[in-house]
Amino acid sequence: MTITATRPAESETRSGPEPVASGGAMALPEHLREARVRAVRAAAALLIGLVAGFVFADPILDVLRTPIEQLAESRSASLNYDTVTAAFDLKVRIALFTAVVLSSPVWLTELLAFVSPGLTRREKRYTFGFAAAAVPLFGAGCVFGFLLFPRMVEVLTGIGSEHDSTILTAGYYVDFVMKIVLAMGIAFVLPVFVVALNLMGVVSAATLRRSWRVIVVLIAVFSALVTPAADVLSMFLVAVPMALLFCAAVLITHLHHRRSRR
Repeated sequence: MTITATRPAESETRSGPEPVASGGAMALPEHLREARVRAVRAAAALLIGLVAGFVFADPILDVLRTPIEQLAESRSASLNYDTVTAAFDLKVRIALFTAVVLSSPVWLTELLAFVSPGLTRREKRYTFGFAAAAVPLFGAGCVFGFLLFPRMVEVLTGIGSEHDSTILTAGYYVDFVMKIVLAMGIAFVLPVFVVALNLMGVVSAATLRRSWRVIVVLIAVFSALVTPAADVLSMFLVAVPMALLFCAAVLITHLHHRRSRR
């Protein structure tokens, strides 16, 4: 009896995973090294922004104090610190907020650069397009909220009698202003998320067109909540830009729907 030895197939003799071709996916250690480098850059930018925040903390607080000084012309009004360390804590809070805002271009760029290699060409186009639209809109909303808050402080503190004293805790007052600024920034970015949901197929252009009445009512309610002023002008100053942005978002979704049909 003759025993014939056959050569095993190439796929059977190959052991272990196939080598990754040059230019392929990065290995885990390379990902970790890249993440560390980008994190260090973002942390350095945040540290520089923190130093700048400490330098400009007092001028920023002077700007925030302006409505209180105007109120003090007609009644007793002042900012107060309720603990020994409250003034230092408030300065740190302002510095951190300033650092995040000033360093945002750096850490946003590093974040997008880190995740972009794992995205397809279409996903990259959408991601960078959304970022290019959302960042300036968020900045414009924050500036709008910063310009709006003195009017809100004037109206809210003016509800009390002129014979009463308005004593505001400094930390609570600064938090109030920051919340107003962030709320306006987020409100201006919402149309971008509407467009994103449409491009992902979650919300159709026809649904947005049919729901325009509901959207207008929601914009009016939001404007009334963030502008508790006695006049209607302040409400319209918030509602009109938001309505125009949502109209632009609906138009973009309509154009995307027509392009998809073609």
